[in-house]
Amino acid sequence: MDKISKKLHAVTIIRADIAEINVRPQIAKIFAEGFTQWLVFFSKDQNIIAKAFAHMFILDQYYVAIVDNKVAGMVACTDCIKASVKLDKKELRKHFGFFKGSIASIVLKKEFESLFKNPPLETGSIEFVGTAEAFRGQGIASQIIQYIIENTPYNEYIINEVADTNVPAMNLYKKLGFEEYKRIPIPPKRAKKIGINNFVALKRKKNL
Repeated sequence: MDKISKKLHAVTIIRADIAEINVRPQIAKIFAEGFTQWLVFFSKDQNIIAKAFAHMFILDQYYVAIVDNKVAGMVACTDCIKASVKLDKKELRKHFGFFKGSIASIVLKKEFESLFKNPPLETGSIEFVGTAEAFRGQGIASQIIQYIIENTPYNEYIINEVADTNVPAMNLYKKLGFEEYKRIPIPPKRAKKIGINNFVALKRKKNL
């Protein structure tokens, strides 16, 4: 009954920096729920992961779905020039300790803050798609991405580095009209370790 009632509640989608509630801690929690498995070297505790990375989100690059004053999901959309996150070494050291925090600031900066070498014109980059655990399976991410496509000025949208084993995400993006245009194979040793064979890049035109 609880899940059914949640589906009946109104979903408000808004840019994160102009939301009336403090979205940052909730965005960080959603990030931790989705990324902790990849960040276990730094911590296995979702609460620590959330606190360590709460600072990094550049809120005017994010759109959030709000249900009953709770952030149900988030999606970043950049112009392929601006970054959607910015890591602070001091914050990472504060939560992970000096050694692991220093490593995080070096390794993850390259991973999270990498920008396009030749930014495509009039193109929006969809990044950091996440849904809070309590709202999964209710089409939240789909609604946010659709809102972005309808309310941002880009002619084309791209999504980079989707794991080929992430079937729910691949199905969602294809349902929204995205098509694969590039596939980057993972070296065999690393593929075996992380359980991913390829990173897939997808795109769609606004007029689809």
